[in-house]
Amino acid sequence: MDIEASGLSVEECYRLLTGVVVPRPIAWVTSLSEAGVINLAPFSHFTFVAAKPPMLAISVGRKAGKMKDTAANILATKEFVVNIASFDLVQEVHSSAIEYPPEVSEVDILKLETRPSLVVKPPAIARCPVQMECVLHQSIDIGPRKTQLIIGEVLRFRVRDGLMRDGKIDTMELQPLARLGGPNYATLSDVVTMAAIERTAKS
Repeated sequence: MDIEASGLSVEECYRLLTGVVVPRPIAWVTSLSEAGVINLAPFSHFTFVAAKPPMLAISVGRKAGKMKDTAANILATKEFVVNIASFDLVQEVHSSAIEYPPEVSEVDILKLETRPSLVVKPPAIARCPVQMECVLHQSIDIGPRKTQLIIGEVLRFRVRDGLMRDGKIDTMELQPLARLGGPNYATLSDVVTMAAIERTAKS
């Protein structure tokens, strides 16, 4: 099958890409509105983009041409927290994708416990094993629909005790929640460990 991308609708492109680019990690983002309402939303268009200083990127689309609460809050307050959910939080993560008015907090709806952050104002989700406190570095509008690529600098990592081994996260212990196409989620199963390779070829 050969598909011409220019002939696809937005929805068709979305379905194709989200079925191919899998599994995707999920940034479960907490932010604060200027009125102090805690917003919580999941984003699977998410990755890290730099190691020093550590930076993360999330892609936030628009709903009916309107900026989503997460993007509006981050642009206004310049702060947010990326929570990494483990598989036991799959129902809460999925439910937090429901669109509520800006004055309604998903944290209250889902009855999730938060914990104060150490260096930013938005709180973190207490049950998440990893939380990254971020400040806005840059926001880039992409394409005619003005999808926002939000890049944040991580100021502080908070990692549950017992998750690190020799300075690295034990991903099997973490069991991070990942997104597939449609309303489908996954976590780790088989992991293949290969021998370390030299980054520079020897002549």
